[in-house]
Order: sequence, then structure tokens, then C-alpha cells
Amino acid sequence: MKTLKDILGNHGSHWVGDGFPVRSLFSYNGDTRAISPFLLFDYAGPHNFEPNDGAPRGVGQHPHRGFETVTIVYDGEVSHRDSTGGGGTISSGDVQWMTAGKGIIHEEFHSTGFSKTGGPFRMVQLWVNLPAKDKGAPPAYQAITRDMIPTVTLDGGTARVIAGTLDGAEGPASTFTPVNLWDVRLDAGSETTLPLPDGHNSMIAVLSGRVTIDGQGVEQAEIARLSTTGEGVTVTADGDSILLVLTGEPIDEPVVGYGPFVMNSEAEIRAAINDFNAGRFGSMAAV
Repeated sequence: MKTLKDILGNHGSHWVGDGFPVRSLFSYNGDTRAISPFLLFDYAGPHNFEPNDGAPRGVGQHPHRGFETVTIVYDGEVSHRDSTGGGGTISSGDVQWMTAGKGIIHEEFHSTGFSKTGGPFRMVQLWVNLPAKDKGAPPAYQAITRDMIPTVTLDGGTARVIAGTLDGAEGPASTFTPVNLWDVRLDAGSETTLPLPDGHNSMIAVLSGRVTIDGQGVEQAEIARLSTTGEGVTVTADGDSILLVLTGEPIDEPVVGYGPFVMNSEAEIRAAINDFNAGRFGSMAAV
């Protein structure tokens, strides 16, 4: 079985634009080998927005290169547009999986409908690294609606398989390296064993509730980072809990990040900045 190595979180909160009150639970500014292939975990919310008849809240056009963004909505609605023409609105249970690859520009706002009604908002955005050979891949966009995501029954709960496999169910997300991403709900007092693969960097994010792993409590907005060795982990739900389980085969390559660009060297970062400034990431179509 895997053992608990440490607990990540409490990196402070900040706003991304005016629509996303975010806590960064880990980022590429730390020990990237310990979290690879993942780079960043932003937990937005829970937050209640008042009705808004003005411009939708969110964050305007900005670039990315060298990795993928995964946006999971639990409450509220997010609308996305990018320079490839991809986009759409995702609501509770939906996922956007965007490959920045060689370069993309996108924007993210509350949907028009959610802006007008307001209400509870909760979202996760995860950054997943690309290996060097795929950092120049064409940008792409996967819209994964909740009806596409299979659900597996666990002892005392359920798991939606967004990426990877669990108990014979295969997630709809296409990934460049082996990754598991499971949306897990556990009932209070239940105990379940999750079959996390040996050799993967594995983490369990507590989005709501509290759980005990390897004898240690993990609170809301904390992430349990587990040992790479061993298969599986037993989780006890101390209350009704929402977890995001992420495992991935480590990418054993240098990580050099600068804001929205994550590459393998400083020279590649400079090239990304130059390419963006020269307009080589494309442009957003007029609305």
C-alpha cells in the first residue's frame, strides 16, 4: 500500500480576474519531481456570487504553452473561448480539457445565465505537463460533459472516471501520458480502498469534508501526497466528502516555468514570450 508523504495546501488565496477566488494548493514553483506530471492545482471556491447584470465576471484573453489545463466545475457555470475556435459552456459535473501545446490564447468567464442568477460557485483547474516531444503539439480542446463520464460504485461512495481507468471503466479524456483523474464522493463513516498504481505520483485533494489517510486527517482544501511505491490506499471518510484523486506517471524532464508558459529550458521560455509577442499564438475571433 502507498503511504502518506505530506500534506499540500494553505498557499494563500487570490483572485484570478474578478470571477475566480482561488487557493493554489500546489504549483510548479515547488518540487516538480514530487508532483509530476502535474504542475498546478487551483481550487476556486466555494464562493457565493450575487446576481450580476453587467459584463460576466472572469479572466480575459491570456496565453499558454507547453502543458494542458483541466477545468472541472462542481457548482456554477464557466464559458470558454480560445484561438483555435474551441470553447463552450460547462456546468456542474462537466470538464474542459485544453491542450495548449505550441501555443494558445483563451478566456474564461462565468456564463451569461450564471452571471444573471448568481449562486454557489466551486471549480478546480489543474495543469498537466506535456513531455518535451509533445510541447509543440497543435493546440486542442476536449469538451467533456457529465453524461460522457462513467461512474463506478465504491464501498460507501462513487467515483466518476474523468481520465484513466477504474474498475474496468475508462474515462473519456485523451491524455499524452498515463494519468488517472477520479471525482470521488464518500459517505460519512465509510472506508474504501482506491487502487492507485505503483510508480505513479498520486495525490488526493479534499474539496469538501474531511478524510483520514494512513492515520492522518486531511481537511478541506488540502491535498494528501502519497508515496510513489506501493499499490492502493485506504481512505476513511470522517464526514460526507468530495475528493479529486489524481495519479500520473512522472515525466523525468526539467521543468522551467514562467507564468503561463511551462517548458524545459529558459531558452524555450524566451522563445515562447517572443512568439506570443509576435502574434504566433493566433488570435481570438471577434464575438
